[in-house]
Amino acid sequence: MRTALNVLTAELKRLKASGVKTVSVSAESLDALRRAVAANGAKSPGESAPAIGPAVLPAARPVPVARAADASIPPPPVVPLPAGDKPSRWAALRKLVLADPTCRSHVRPGKQVVFGVGNIDAQIMFVGEAPGAEEEVQGEPFVGPAGQLLTRMIGGMGLQRGDVYIGNIMNWRPELPGQTGGVQYGNRPPTEQEMAYCLPYLKAQIEVVSPVLLVALGATAAQGLLGFGSFRALGDVRGRWHEFAGKPLMITYHPSYILRNPTNRSKRLIWEDLLKVMEKAALPISEKQRAYFLEK
Repeated sequence: MRTALNVLTAELKRLKASGVKTVSVSAESLDALRRAVAANGAKSPGESAPAIGPAVLPAARPVPVARAADASIPPPPVVPLPAGDKPSRWAALRKLVLADPTCRSHVRPGKQVVFGVGNIDAQIMFVGEAPGAEEEVQGEPFVGPAGQLLTRMIGGMGLQRGDVYIGNIMNWRPELPGQTGGVQYGNRPPTEQEMAYCLPYLKAQIEVVSPVLLVALGATAAQGLLGFGSFRALGDVRGRWHEFAGKPLMITYHPSYILRNPTNRSKRLIWEDLLKVMEKAALPISEKQRAYFLEK
């Protein structure tokens, strides 16, 4: 029960970090949670029991959350990149990641390790946190609803999906505890240890592609790139330039934020960040593009 409540709390923190202020929860669901907490007994020493009250997101620091070390995850690998041209180096790196025994051991039966895709000569590289349900099936990042929205966002920039490079920090979908078999219901944010293991593979992709700039999508990806505990809420770091692996880094909301908040205001927040990306990449910007999603 405690594991399930921890997963729920982590998801609420992730939503808050993405800008969501409230969620809709039925009275029946709240009653069920109260009964479950009561049945679970008093809190353990030194541990605060989750408060079940109004459906308001907690004010705690955004995810990823601290977890006990996972013995199945070794120290981060040293990634040897061969000499040669970009296509051969990228292909060698992809082969290395897809065959990585740690990545493979965390993939459910019938699912795939996920590697970056796109133009290996791209100026712009988008970075998410981890694959989701659709991604682990297709073996490609950002192909679900959020990925389809990202493709439309890229189109609004005057580009096509094939013009940019898209990757995740994580190469496998983080598992939820207590679920077995080939189907997983729901997602959880990756831990610091999980992202630390995969981060050398992302850095190697950045080295091979050598984009002009990076765009981190969402609070969890930003924590993975800037460092855990480096900020409390995404609003503290989004919309301005940082640096990662020697490249300018822009942090913005994850496309799923728009899916949960499909208003002009939320769309404009992301679009203003993308306008800065377009300017940094020396892309042409029309007056029509500058006016996207402005309130009328």
